[in-house]
Amino acid sequence: MPPRADLLRRAVAEALGTALLLATVVGSGIMAERLAGGNVAIALLANTIATGAALVALILTFGAISGAHFNPAVTLADASQGGLSWREVPAYVLAQVAGAFAGVAVAHVMFGEALFSASQHERSGLAQLASEFVATFGLLAVIWGSVRRRAESVPFAVGAYITAAYWFTSSTSFANPAVTLARAASDTFAGIRPADAPGFIVAQLAGAAAATLAFRWLVPALPEVADRVVDRALPEDAP
Repeated sequence: MPPRADLLRRAVAEALGTALLLATVVGSGIMAERLAGGNVAIALLANTIATGAALVALILTFGAISGAHFNPAVTLADASQGGLSWREVPAYVLAQVAGAFAGVAVAHVMFGEALFSASQHERSGLAQLASEFVATFGLLAVIWGSVRRRAESVPFAVGAYITAAYWFTSSTSFANPAVTLARAASDTFAGIRPADAPGFIVAQLAGAAAATLAFRWLVPALPEVADRVVDRALPEDAP
């Protein structure tokens, strides 16, 4: 298959996977808030379980096609270590962002909400930014560490980590610039004020960069590890 067609296929997989992820995050947040009777802890628990389970399923589903990044921070980190060509990064990131907004729209349609609505959910302050740095650092650490030992464990490791990070970070672990942008367009349980999104994204990218630098030192062969993330995707001549 020609490289361009292969990139298109991978970009579509990234868009679909990210869309389904956001439909899960936002949709389960709406459902949880409606059913929890004002109990925020119960609503967050329901949102957490749905998101963690969906991550495992979606990475297993799309990992063999695109590597299942669903996250610009992961894509940039992978490209920085040679796992993904820099010329392919824009297609991945655009697909992830477009898919994220599509997923929010789908969730809103399913629950009778406006297609998009600017969130009023304030998520500001040093504690929130520190949480996003730590959450994204941990996410990349889990990916680099688990793919090095056994690539097949990545979906379960990532799902488990995000499930935990919902609860040990005050920000509830967005850890994803595409997710952050799209959730700013959802005035629901999972939303974030548009004004707070840039700070989250900077903290996320810094956390991803710090984790990649740390693992570059811990694992000098990190570029070979990065190759394994892409190796999970189908070769260009696959049927």
